[in-house]
Amino acid sequence: MTNQYDIIIIGAGAAGLMCGAIAGARGKKVLLLDHAQKPGEKIRISGGGRCNFTNIYCGPHNFISENSHFCKSALSRYTPEDFIDLIKRYKIAFHEKTKGQLFCDGSSQQIIDMLLAECEQAGNEIRLSTSVLDITKFDAGYVVTTPHQSLNCDKVVIACGGPSIPKMGASGYGYKVAEKFGIAIVPTSPALVPLTFTDGLKEPLKMLAGVSADSRVHHDATSFDEALLFTHRGLSGPAILQISSYWNFGDAITIDLAPNHDILDVLKTARIETPRQNPKKWLAQYIPTRLADYIASNIKQERLADMSDLQLTNLSLMVKEWRIKPAGTEGYRKAEVTKGGVDTNALSSKTLEAKNVPGLYFIGEVVDVTGHLGGHNFQWAWASAYACGTAI
Repeated sequence: MTNQYDIIIIGAGAAGLMCGAIAGARGKKVLLLDHAQKPGEKIRISGGGRCNFTNIYCGPHNFISENSHFCKSALSRYTPEDFIDLIKRYKIAFHEKTKGQLFCDGSSQQIIDMLLAECEQAGNEIRLSTSVLDITKFDAGYVVTTPHQSLNCDKVVIACGGPSIPKMGASGYGYKVAEKFGIAIVPTSPALVPLTFTDGLKEPLKMLAGVSADSRVHHDATSFDEALLFTHRGLSGPAILQISSYWNFGDAITIDLAPNHDILDVLKTARIETPRQNPKKWLAQYIPTRLADYIASNIKQERLADMSDLQLTNLSLMVKEWRIKPAGTEGYRKAEVTKGGVDTNALSSKTLEAKNVPGLYFIGEVVDVTGHLGGHNFQWAWASAYACGTAI
């Protein structure tokens, strides 16, 4: 086997495969290394096995970063429409779900096979089950050391993601590379992750495990209108995963369980029009029955007619402004992505190259650019890979 390459990419996931295909199509001799046994494992499990591969409304406002402007250049040069064109070339059927999310009609394996085909056409070499022991820079380029061989290359691309979903082989190796070369890391944390209840909430709320409800979840000035799901340990579902990326330990979140209704106004009307109605049964018109049972469990009155204005207000607040302080999150094992990462101030927004380390690039999740739920993180993988692959 040869040991001389133009580019070595560490990581054969979404960003790594895309970058390899783009660079290889430009005539570069590319090697991809990954310690996993199979390429694209996070692609395979995403979207319930159907891969939410992009979002037609994806834009800079869908990302969190200490530098909110950094992602703009890459996202503008490789758009969701560009990736959709690639999907169509391979005749992969897809459909739109809510909020612009695009999924394969079939299996997420179709996306992996498409990227592998692109890499094969571009002449890429892919070595799996291969760990990287060290990366050393010399005047002539880099030496990448594996357990079996020392490999020489002109440039290195770090595309090995973050520590989210460690069962897929994810790790923080990319951060170690950055730190070795003097590149700062924005503190990392699990993102798009379920939140857990305190011990004081677990017991009274265990009756709600499995209940899903439409909601509007707030943290400071940020809110998301999507479903939430009660679990045995806390809260999950799209709205909770979204807000988790903004939540910090010790903070409270506020939940509106009937975002499309003015509950107090409707309650007052119901007290006049249907005064004999039971509060619990009335609530069940707007929220799931078990949730209505829980909220109404402390209401002594059997009829709306017996409730004062203050009691109606308190009931409406329990529905519209349920404030809880989570104990924490389910951690990296359940997090879909990692928040934080390689400091964007150290990278070129046009090429993703380290400003002070020529020939070293960082793309995808390893960078401090974290997308919302719904295909945005994949779009960042494609866009950052394209920006790097066309420049390297």
